[in-house]
Amino acid sequence: MVANRGEIAIRVFRACTELGIRTVAVYSEQDTGQMHRQKADEAYLIGKGLPPVAAYLDIPDIIKVAKENDVDAIHPGYGFLSERSDFAQACVDAGVRFIGPSPDVVRKMGDKVEARSIAICAGVPVVPGTDGPITCLSEAQEFSNTYGFPIIFKAAYGGGGRGMRVVKEYEELEENYQRAYSEALAAFGNGALFVEKFIERPRHIEVQILGDKYGNVIHLYERDCSIQRRHQKVVEIAPAVQLDPHLRDRLTADSVNLARQVGYENAGTVEFLVDKHGRHYFIEVNSRLQVEHTVTEQVTDVDLVHAQLRVCEGRSLPELGLKQDKIRINGFAIQCRVTTEDPARGFQPDTGRLEVFRSGEGMGIRLDSASAFQGAIISPHYDSLLVKVIASGKDLPAAAAKMNRALAEFRVRGVKVGSFIMAHCAALLKGMQQGNAPTSYDCPTPPHTYLSCISFCKPPPT
Repeated sequence: MVANRGEIAIRVFRACTELGIRTVAVYSEQDTGQMHRQKADEAYLIGKGLPPVAAYLDIPDIIKVAKENDVDAIHPGYGFLSERSDFAQACVDAGVRFIGPSPDVVRKMGDKVEARSIAICAGVPVVPGTDGPITCLSEAQEFSNTYGFPIIFKAAYGGGGRGMRVVKEYEELEENYQRAYSEALAAFGNGALFVEKFIERPRHIEVQILGDKYGNVIHLYERDCSIQRRHQKVVEIAPAVQLDPHLRDRLTADSVNLARQVGYENAGTVEFLVDKHGRHYFIEVNSRLQVEHTVTEQVTDVDLVHAQLRVCEGRSLPELGLKQDKIRINGFAIQCRVTTEDPARGFQPDTGRLEVFRSGEGMGIRLDSASAFQGAIISPHYDSLLVKVIASGKDLPAAAAKMNRALAEFRVRGVKVGSFIMAHCAALLKGMQQGNAPTSYDCPTPPHTYLSCISFCKPPPT
């Protein structure tokens, strides 16, 4: 069973089918006509009478459906319950395998404060921050008095940019504290926040890890996720461009050491910030499959979902041919997220029926989607992601050229997909085609300032 919806559910179903495993979908009342329901061998309604998102957070109902239909294992996808230790524990208690780390590791990694403490114990550098979740505004004021501005509020029990607010001066502190708390509470059911010193214009580099039940841990190199909007990733690249080899070695070694410190099993991602001086700082561990896992698959030729399933079955990484000295990077891959958002309205999600949909395809292009077809209904209830476009090439300029061409081929009518986003990608990809690497980037609004924030670090002279 995949306790999720949309493109990630379909991604897992396809992997299961390739391995001869029967699949089970769950869906909310609002998702009756969604494609992920059609792609599974069986499908069952959950959360009857509940709001759209709450249906996918209804642990008792999901477990009930799993037990009634002899489900052997549950894949949580990303978002929803994927980093909830109580869900992982509920699966174990029901005799159903959870495709991910143990409940205890999910709990430790899901608590950003505890994960930070574990990183310190493993000798991994961290950004200055509070030792635990703060309980009131005065604690944030005390932290800012000690470390100065800018600072950043982060949700203690979730990610994806929700519950995250940057504060640049004292006058903004109270308003951003309240907003971050409300966002975290709405998204994760817990408004707990912690505070960190905000590193300005860093690179956001994350390392893909994979562990098994026997203590083996490997990395599959890194991804550069520096191009973001509202702290949410928009474009991801593997491997990171112009990354110092010594820094790469430190990032991957720290990631593997941290995973071994907690006995990590299955797939996960260790995230870092890299400042302008080349110093790296641990941010968090995402104890699940990432949206951007695709670019790692493209450059390493490792099917991460296959690996997740086999590890859950009890296979060791060496049995699967996954040894560190066998993992090689071949070329570059870029992922762009095409979303149903309207730039003219501050990138608010748009909804409706897709009257026309023609995608960019061809050699070197991979499309992961669930609702990207003519006649599809774009719901207001869930994430605005329409399709993930992944371009692969022998080097970054080749991958960028393919991405630029593919995005230019898209034709979407009926909902807004942000022609401005396409313009932004064209400018960004043109820079990549010239051999430049993007540095830190967070797209602001209003749209007329969108392109002005793209910056590149020039390649070293050859």
